[in-house]
Amino acid sequence: MKSKAPLTPRSAYLVAGCALFITIIILIYPSVAFQASIEGLRVWWEIVFPALLPFFVAAEVLMALGVVHFLGILLEPLMRPVFDVPGVGAFALAMGITGGYPIGAKITANLRKRNLCNQIEAERLASFTNTADPLFMSGAVAVGMFHAPVLAGIICGVHYISALILGCVLRLHGGSQKRPVLEGSMTKGNIFKRAFDELYKARRADGRPIGQVFGDSVRDSVGSMLLVGGFIIMFSVIIKVLSVSGALRLIEWPLALITRSFGIKDTLISPMIGGLFEITLGTELASKAGAPLVERLMVTNAVIAWSGLSVFGQVSAMVSGTDIRMTPYLISRLIHALIAALITIAVMSPYGQGLAKLVSPVFRLQLTGLQGPFYIRLLASFAQLLEIVAIMVGLSVIIWLFRRIRLIFIRVKGVR
Repeated sequence: MKSKAPLTPRSAYLVAGCALFITIIILIYPSVAFQASIEGLRVWWEIVFPALLPFFVAAEVLMALGVVHFLGILLEPLMRPVFDVPGVGAFALAMGITGGYPIGAKITANLRKRNLCNQIEAERLASFTNTADPLFMSGAVAVGMFHAPVLAGIICGVHYISALILGCVLRLHGGSQKRPVLEGSMTKGNIFKRAFDELYKARRADGRPIGQVFGDSVRDSVGSMLLVGGFIIMFSVIIKVLSVSGALRLIEWPLALITRSFGIKDTLISPMIGGLFEITLGTELASKAGAPLVERLMVTNAVIAWSGLSVFGQVSAMVSGTDIRMTPYLISRLIHALIAALITIAVMSPYGQGLAKLVSPVFRLQLTGLQGPFYIRLLASFAQLLEIVAIMVGLSVIIWLFRRIRLIFIRVKGVR
């Protein structure tokens, strides 16, 4: 299943040159690099690690117990017609929305390793289910950076609406391939019986005792979190030394020539460059930029959708060992950023204020637990996960019932 992209001499020289350049700058500014690494470690240990580890462990356990297979059957009638992915992809979507980067890519990689989706479907899933979490967008961005809680609905709404649109657009990615394992949930038979049968078969195929399942899940999840932490620390160092050395200014003037042609203010160039590397830096700079609110929100939503090279590296680590290619993911990030920027204009228009309210259930609980202790916020996240899954299961069952009733009606009409 492993797949390696062809390496050209030019790309090899470029990567080696960049690595050497960054290493030299780190040696020139050792104290700056040290302080940046401490800050990156603090962010990972105090925020990212406790926030993501429960979701990583829960995903591993639910997959081993067959719950994901169970949901795959129930959600196939919804996910296949809309996104042309298997029903198990809904689990990655729900976990990605509540857990944030890079849990969607992690779950997608696990689905691919278990042959629950093919390569093309995995690339689609990794691209639109890997989203930012509502707590970051509502708490850190809307409240902490813009000091405007009312913007939480707009930022979250734009992000998730654009992600769903991206998922529909990605139906065009790739051709038809052989669909493995869970295909058949759109056929005859009781969907609930098939779902329970699939759960039992998956659990029997796994065969590990529950204690071993939990232990393996914790060990694998901690290993994944160490990878995430390494990327956060290293990109914290890279961004800081490039900024102190003035190397980032080399990108500003060619970018300014492009943005001026679209009427974008020069004050937004710095947030774009910061967001190119890291999502938090880009959104913070955008919130402080001297530009109209709509333009600052456009850049903010585009940066959140792009997610930064730091998240790109994390996703690359999560999907290693599979044949999921990173080029489609990179292109989808650019498309997601463009869609998010365009939807921001629509939402901020006089007739578009109600658009973000369509996804209000996604972030309402996060706002209520925003200032509470961590365990309250974690419980709110899991409550949202259950809410999102329940909504998707309800829609899927309604679609399945409609198709069953329609099929029965056609058969009765044919007999007459």
